[in-house]
Amino acid sequence: MSTSESKSSPRFFALVPCAGTGSRAGTNGPKQYERIAGHPMVWHTLAALAAVRRIARTLVVVAPGDGFFERNPTSALVVPCGGPTRAASVANGLYELTRVGATHQDWVLVHDAARCLITPKQIDSLIDACAHDEVGGLLAQKLSDTLKREEGGRVAATLERDDKWLAQTPQMFRIGLLMQALERAGGQATDEASAVEALGHRPLLVPGATQNFKVTFPDDFALAEAVLKGRAR
Repeated sequence: MSTSESKSSPRFFALVPCAGTGSRAGTNGPKQYERIAGHPMVWHTLAALAAVRRIARTLVVVAPGDGFFERNPTSALVVPCGGPTRAASVANGLYELTRVGATHQDWVLVHDAARCLITPKQIDSLIDACAHDEVGGLLAQKLSDTLKREEGGRVAATLERDDKWLAQTPQMFRIGLLMQALERAGGQATDEASAVEALGHRPLLVPGATQNFKVTFPDDFALAEAVLKGRAR
């Protein structure tokens, strides 16, 4: 595809950073490979992405030496280019996407392997909202609980919550813009949107869903299993 064609009809790619160890999850190995509702967690994530027909290709970034996908083949492209941080893994993955034909004008949807409750409908809603946006955006959810600021284990202040959102994934940006943003961030950005914000851009907030949480702590596994089993009925 030529550069001019790419600008007029950019494609959509997915990138799943899958190189973390999940130290807070209390699992014996990487949490993304723990079984939930009969399958490894990442399997549910990849299935949702695969069901979105507009996504041209999904790239999974794993740690060097990770043999999970050698034992469990997938239609996604798996590359052992994981870095020391999430941002480094995503940056490496973006480079690999360009190596297989993606252009800087194409879109990439970066999604956490551990957000295994994402649905194709939610992914489609993000693409619909951002496909013609100048910057791109992310799934997020308005904060519903009262927000407290803490000092020394005690409440120091109650914060205004009306303008607060919880960031989720996927987060969708042009590949070239995100490469530039992550390079400027130096590998320390906690999510893609914050790196893009640091360049002076304002990503679009697209309403997500409560169930699109990141499986992080031991109790989250049981909740995710209950949701997935409920959907299968």
